[in-house]
This record gives sequence, C-alpha cells and structure tokens, in this order.
Amino acid sequence: MRQWVITAGSTSLNDLRLGETETPQPGPGEVLVRVRACSLNYRDQIIPLGFYMGGVVQNDTVPLSDGAGEIAAVGEGVTSLKIGDRVAGTFFQGWIDGPPNPGMGVALGAPPAPGMLQDFVVLPEQGVVRLAESLDYTQAACLPCAGVTAWNALMEGPRPIKAGDTVLVLGTGGVSLLALQIAKAAGATVIATSSSDAKLERVKALGADYTINYRTTPEWGAEAARLAGGGVDKVVEVGGAGTLKQSIAAVGYAGEIALIGVLTREGDTSPHGLMFKGASIRGIFVGSRGMAQRLNAFVDAHGIKPVIDKAFDIESTREAYAYQSSAGLFGKVAITL
Repeated sequence: MRQWVITAGSTSLNDLRLGETETPQPGPGEVLVRVRACSLNYRDQIIPLGFYMGGVVQNDTVPLSDGAGEIAAVGEGVTSLKIGDRVAGTFFQGWIDGPPNPGMGVALGAPPAPGMLQDFVVLPEQGVVRLAESLDYTQAACLPCAGVTAWNALMEGPRPIKAGDTVLVLGTGGVSLLALQIAKAAGATVIATSSSDAKLERVKALGADYTINYRTTPEWGAEAARLAGGGVDKVVEVGGAGTLKQSIAAVGYAGEIALIGVLTREGDTSPHGLMFKGASIRGIFVGSRGMAQRLNAFVDAHGIKPVIDKAFDIESTREAYAYQSSAGLFGKVAITL
C-alpha cells in the first residue's frame, strides 16, 4: 500500500516521502480503514517543519489527522462497525465526550499516533465515527479537525450560540468557513473578515451578513462591535496573539472568544478588555468523538457542504501542501486516494 511519511528529524516539506509498505491488519478491538480522502490543516504544515508541540519528529511519522474511508476489516470483539461502513478517524483517539481532560489520548498525524495519509490505517473501534450520510468521502475528510473545531467553538461549552446571536469569523480558512456555515444554519448573524475584497464577495455568497476588510479597516474589532449593535456574542478566533486585541474589542457583554489560533505569535494579549464586559475566552483544541457525531448529525440536518478549494491526488501531496499555505486559499485542500 502507498504511504506518505515525515522522515525522522524532518525540518522541511522536502522531507516528506511517498513509499510502499505492507497493509496492516486489525487486532482485537481495532478496525482497518481503507482511506479514500484526506484534508490538510495548518497543523499539518508545521509538524514536518519541526515547529509543532514536541518539536522535530524523532521517528518516521505518517502525516494528517483528517481522513475518511470505509471499514475494510474488523478485529476480534468489534461490534459497532462492519465491513463497508463509511467512517472518519477522530482527531483525539481517546476523547470520547465531555470537557477536555488529561485522558484525551494521542492526536492523529503526530507522534506517537498514526496518520491518515496512507491507503489503509488501523484505528481503535472508538477512534472512528460514521460519516454524515449527505457527504462524499472528500467532503467528509474536511471535518475531523476543522469541522469539529468550529463546532466546539460555536455549539459546545457554557455558551452555545442560538438563533439571533452574532458571530465573528476571521479569515477564509477551513475552520472559519465551516464556522460561518454552522452559525448560519443555527440562525446566527455572521460577520466575516479578510484582507481580500474578492474573498469577501465569496463569503457573502456563503451567507455572511456583513464583511470587513481588515487592511482597509485596521480597527476591525470596533467595526464588528458596531455592526453587531454593541458587541458580538461569539468570536471564532483563529489568528492568535496578533488578532486577539481586536477580537476583545469586538466581543460584547457576556460574550465569548473561542480561542483557536496560533497563526500569529506576537501581539497584545492583555485580557483586561474582557473584564469590563464580563466576557470570556475559552480555549479550543479540536474536540471529542461525541462532538464529531453531533456535528455530523447537524451537517445532515442542514445540508452543509464543506468548501473545498482544491483537491489533489496522493502523488501530488507536496503540491497540496504548497497550495494550502498560499495566499489564495479559500476553504479546505483535499487529497484523494
């Protein structure tokens, strides 16, 4: 079978290698998944560069957390799945449901976990979920990290959004566009930002109610608060330290900033602006198996289709990585197997 590997000691995307290996077999309590499609996330860019948590990978590692396919074999004792079932891996293999906890287990696509960018992968029975019935494999492969992250940010925790709320999404990457789609389906008003007017026209077509070009409106946080009538109820904060000050300006009284991003590392991170509004920051690190299941049910109920900017075949994986990090990205980049 084909398998991409981040070679031990990798500090460059040139250290990604495509090779052949034996097809694994599931043990007790495990399933063999025939992977049909994968998708890329920002995390996948920094692991081969040695910048992810844990630093440079010490062992050859199969990349990517996000993949979808069908069950090709089941191990002894597996009762909830059968050959032919359409499934996706869960980002955290041990986080079944509930709040974050120390027992969430390994995360796919980084040591010591397996990765999805291979023809077959063995995972625990509890480490997969059935796909949304309305999605094909490529669409479903966009959800395990970005989709569950957006769902957690909006619909989980102490303040799930409700109809009539206002949500601010930053940029046009996979998490932000999925958050826009989920928020609109939930009845929220959505404000979206980008530095590109052309991209802002595209997010309007996806349902964004208001748009802000953050290059021409540097104080975009205050503008978002104005558009929301005093402050937004939820900020899906994917930027990190460099955008947090503006997100704090945008959030309203008793609102929440769902803090996801590490795209920028430098900036004003003082939380004092939250204090006067009784607002809060909640850290988001993808989510649980239960969240993935609830997201899939919501996707089916509301006809949500992830926005796939471009799909590449497995042999063109390096080109997929390059495109995913380009300025033109709008939504998700997929790899088909």
